[in-house]
Amino acid sequence: MTTEIRTDRETLLVELVDEHGRAIGARSVADAHRAPGQLHRAFSVLLYDASGRILLQRRAAVKTRFPRRLSNTCCGHPAPGEDVLAAASIRLMEELNLAVTELTEAGIYRYRAADPRGDQVEHEWDHVLVGLIPSDLPRPDPAEVSECLWADPADLLEDISAAPDSYTPWLSGVLDIATRAADFMQADSKEALDREHLPEPSKGTRSGGTGGGGSKSGDAAMGST
Repeated sequence: MTTEIRTDRETLLVELVDEHGRAIGARSVADAHRAPGQLHRAFSVLLYDASGRILLQRRAAVKTRFPRRLSNTCCGHPAPGEDVLAAASIRLMEELNLAVTELTEAGIYRYRAADPRGDQVEHEWDHVLVGLIPSDLPRPDPAEVSECLWADPADLLEDISAAPDSYTPWLSGVLDIATRAADFMQADSKEALDREHLPEPSKGTRSGGTGGGGSKSGDAAMGST
């Protein structure tokens, strides 16, 4: 049964993209990941609890690429033309039995990583998605995930540096994008809060200023490995 699940997913279609993330075609999961790897659309989800910890998963031993390694909460591929956020919500339920509908895109991480065990290559245009959930550990599908655990982001970065082969090669990159996006949103929220508490201008005068809110960063963050 486990092998059937894995094989079926390898036959699903992924969306090939160009150097700018524009759709240019479709290939099966298996074909897109065969060396040298074809650039295609993917997503990586990082879910946090209220204390700022990240939910990690250990990939099941039967995974075709990078099995048994610790990774971010969930990864996957939208079907050609499928909405990325909708695809991620579906995958979270399939892998982790988590119903998460509120996800935010933090940026894009483009990377290429070859699995040292064979001819499998991850070459992804990766949409990094973040969300907030309660701190209860989920009950994952054992065919996909062998365990889940919470990790402090700072401790996690130290652990990745000390033992990189214990983690998926994209984890540090998607974590960096998620962290930078969170820092920006926190600063943006503080600026908005500060503006709310500005004193009212005196009657008969006009309040000066710089014209209001902080700039919204709509540009995708990009990295490569």
